[in-house]
Amino acid sequence: QVQLVGSGGGLVQAGGSLRLSCAASGTIFSINAMGWYRQAPGKQRELVAAITSGGSTNYADSVKGRFTISRDNAKNTVWLQMNSLKPEDTADYYCAAGRVRSTRWHDLLSHMDYWGKGTLVTVSS
Repeated sequence: QVQLVGSGGGLVQAGGSLRLSCAASGTIFSINAMGWYRQAPGKQRELVAAITSGGSTNYADSVKGRFTISRDNAKNTVWLQMNSLKPEDTADYYCAAGRVRSTRWHDLLSHMDYWGKGTLVTVSS
C-alpha cells in the first residue's frame, strides 16, 4: 500500500505565496499520477493540479499562471508552488495518487486510489 503525507499549509495575506509538499512511502513503484485537490467549507472537492511520472501536467483554470506543480520521482515527492494567492484559494488541500497508466487525464483522475490528510491553506484579504 501507499501512504501520502502532505504539508506546507498556513495563513497568508492575499498576494502571498505558499509551497505545499507531499511525500509518498510504501509500495510507490506503481504510482503514475500524483496531484493536489482542495475543498472549501460547504463546497465540493475539486482538482487543483496533477502530474504524471513522465511530467505531463493538468491545472484547474482558476490556478493557471499562479500555481506550479512539480515532481521528483527519485525522492517520491510532489510540490505545489502557489503564488499570487487569493481569498478564494482558502481550502483544505489534499494530496492524491493513482496507479493507472493512460494517455487520457479522465482515466488518470478517475482512479486516484491513495489520499493523504488535508493541510489547511487560509488566505486573508
